[in-house]
Amino acid sequence: MQLAEMDLRRVEMPLVSPFRTSFGTEVTRDILLVRVVTNDGVEGWGECVAGTEPLYSSEYVDGAQEVIERFMWPRLTSMPSVRAVDIQPVLSPVRGHRMAKAAIEMAVLDAELRTCGMRLVDYLGGIRDAVPAGVSVGIEDSLETLLDNVATFVDAGYARIKLKIEPGRDVDVVAAVRERFGDVPLQVDANAAYQLSDLATLRRLDDFGLLLIEQPLAEEEVRAHAVVAAALQTPICLDESVVSARAAADALALRACDIVNIKPGRVGGLLEARRISDVCSAQGVPVWCGGMLETGIGRAANLALAALPGFTLPGDTSGADRYWKRDIVTEPAVLIDGCVAVPQGPGLGVQVDEEWLTTITTSSVELRSDG
Repeated sequence: MQLAEMDLRRVEMPLVSPFRTSFGTEVTRDILLVRVVTNDGVEGWGECVAGTEPLYSSEYVDGAQEVIERFMWPRLTSMPSVRAVDIQPVLSPVRGHRMAKAAIEMAVLDAELRTCGMRLVDYLGGIRDAVPAGVSVGIEDSLETLLDNVATFVDAGYARIKLKIEPGRDVDVVAAVRERFGDVPLQVDANAAYQLSDLATLRRLDDFGLLLIEQPLAEEEVRAHAVVAAALQTPICLDESVVSARAAADALALRACDIVNIKPGRVGGLLEARRISDVCSAQGVPVWCGGMLETGIGRAANLALAALPGFTLPGDTSGADRYWKRDIVTEPAVLIDGCVAVPQGPGLGVQVDEEWLTTITTSSVELRSDG
């Protein structure tokens, strides 16, 4: 398959409500979309999950666009043909920039599968037509507001609630949610906000029957996570620390976690995400699919991934109306009986809403192959 052109489209997506974590608050999302077109005229879409600023990771959306334009696109067009399995080796001379690589891989894979009429979920090895959906609840200044938000999602039927926590907004928040909502499936996400010196605070979370504590310490502190995992009854889940299948294997060997959160963008793409799932499944370690406030393009990919056998915990695969006033695809994801359906069409299985896309586009760069 040859690539004739690539369109780097920047869109500004308004969120339903501000979403706050320990990294900051977002009201809108500046999103980079990658559209490729093959020599046969087949179109494929990908989504880059990098944020506006390098706060969640070292990557950010302006940098992702630049590295694709200057360093990745020329490497892709130098190849006589390109498939999704080629993306990682072809782009390996470009160090890091996993989110940019993941967006390209997604777009190429979408086009490749549309060419042969194959669903992404089948290509990856998924076994479900719908996946149980959890929802992530951001930090709020008011506990009352947070409890009202949780009530909305519990009433909507979400299979699991995830609370963002940070020092000073942790034990009391979890206690209040437990008191009001009883045994609702509950987990917390620290986004690396704690230090090993906070171990006593983290131990207090054992009292609340949580499904897991996600990424309490910094990304590089894998051995310190092993100390936390040994000291707590609550399972420890790694997120930012797991950037590859090799990193997952190392973390499991050190007993630094009991569960792994897999985000395709964070690890360099869907194919590496599948490899991480395989590593974890071989050791009986459950995984789940995390979310990065994706549009319907990225969400379709996440749903297909979450349908794999190893994904045994509800992921952040919520309905589109959790985040977007209007999604970017014609048939947005909808929560039904606690689950969201896996798209059934070829490739990603979704169609871009071209009219809405034009309205929210802030810039577009077209790259063409010299061939």
